[in-house]
Amino acid sequence: MLKLKEVTTVIGGFAAIRNVSLEIEKGEFVALLGSNGAGKTTLFRTIAGVLKPANGSIEFKGLKINKLPPHKIVALGLSLCPEGRQLFPQLSVYKNLMLGAYTRRKDPKGVQQTLEQVYELFPILKERRNQPAGTFSGGQQQMLAIARALMSKPDMLLLDEPSMGLAPLVVQKIADAIKSISKEMGTTVFLSEQNANMALMITDRGYVLENGKLVLSGLSRELRNNDMVKKAYLGA
Repeated sequence: MLKLKEVTTVIGGFAAIRNVSLEIEKGEFVALLGSNGAGKTTLFRTIAGVLKPANGSIEFKGLKINKLPPHKIVALGLSLCPEGRQLFPQLSVYKNLMLGAYTRRKDPKGVQQTLEQVYELFPILKERRNQPAGTFSGGQQQMLAIARALMSKPDMLLLDEPSMGLAPLVVQKIADAIKSISKEMGTTVFLSEQNANMALMITDRGYVLENGKLVLSGLSRELRNNDMVKKAYLGA
């Protein structure tokens, strides 16, 4: 479904992503691990079209998307839930969700069905749909950010650091929701996380990114038992 070949992204003269090649098949649940500054967000922004690669190719569902603008990539079925949530704090929960459905504005019936799905996934959003997003707690804002990304009805969801800055109890709720998105909604999920323990407990397999380069890949259970991963990311 997603295929990167020798992708390099340059920011301010610095190669933040270097010769990254990876593949994710339809229906997979894959983790991208790495410390702060490893290049995870840059890689996700490159896949989503916010940044353009200097070299290499990105294919989604067999189509080359390197040069497409972000809204066309969303329309193809690939959605990014960005690091830091990036909500519109003055707007209501409902209006934030509707902005996520912008590419589907000609399908009001389908949008309503997706809205009911995200309300089922995150009931708090339905209860407080008229409340400004900026009045939500960090965990509630993260739920809204994920739900907004789902409103485009993506075939593949990129989740960038969804557990960042959240209390352990809230992290577990978010992890459970992401599992539902993958297993019950059938969405292909690519999850970027510093919280390697959480990521490797819920995903099928993973990649490890260091200084803009992929240094390791494997099944999640194998990565959990890898000495380098344990030492660098699991605190073992």
